[in-house]
Amino acid sequence: MKELLFSDTWYWFLLMAAVCYLIGCFNFAVLIARIKHKNVRKIGSGNPGTMNMSREFGLKIGLLNFLLDACKGGVPALVSYFVFRGYVFAGTPVAVSDFTRYFCGVFVILGHIYPVTMRFHGGKGIASTLGLFWFALPCEKAWFLPLVTVALLGVVAFIAWTEWGSMGSLVGVTGLSVWQIAIFAVRYEAVLSSGWAAACLLLVFALNFLTWFAHRKNIVRLFAGEEHRTSVKKLSHGKRGMKEM
Repeated sequence: MKELLFSDTWYWFLLMAAVCYLIGCFNFAVLIARIKHKNVRKIGSGNPGTMNMSREFGLKIGLLNFLLDACKGGVPALVSYFVFRGYVFAGTPVAVSDFTRYFCGVFVILGHIYPVTMRFHGGKGIASTLGLFWFALPCEKAWFLPLVTVALLGVVAFIAWTEWGSMGSLVGVTGLSVWQIAIFAVRYEAVLSSGWAAACLLLVFALNFLTWFAHRKNIVRLFAGEEHRTSVKKLSHGKRGMKEM
């Protein structure tokens, strides 16, 4: 393993943060709706995300939007993994790629939720966050890919069964986060108090905070018994007039 001295390469991390934030600012829902001569901010719930796209244009368009947002969250993390694979932070056993995967992810999600291009009012980040884990977890072991895919299908099944879209999405993000945190905790058990090991854990926690905070109104409505159901059957017909999760 080669050692990377942060004090000599800090500007690369600054560049990564800026590039990933700008990638996050690019909203596929806005683009797809514009191709269909619509303004996603003025139809349905007005939220530029997968669920609103499904309700307005049908499940196929919603799935396309989900996959594009998932790639937006996952590809930068995957690229950083291959760039920094084989490096550890100087003086520690912490793999640089363990840090950069989620460092890139956090800034993509920040750009998606708070895009400068949309006056800091973007989507809620679920598709991009799930996509991040979809790409990042298999970096641990290749056979994690089918397991993560099954987990994502489980999220869809949960939503279809319970019709709680926001809760199903948040449970999915949290479950995948716990999976990655458990791996890091075991891997860096002896050095968890070190700065870089702790930073890896904090980045995964940050992803949870961002997505849960973006859904704070949904959570309040859920506890108040006022949250609207998400029917997959209705989504397949692009039902209008349903509030965004």
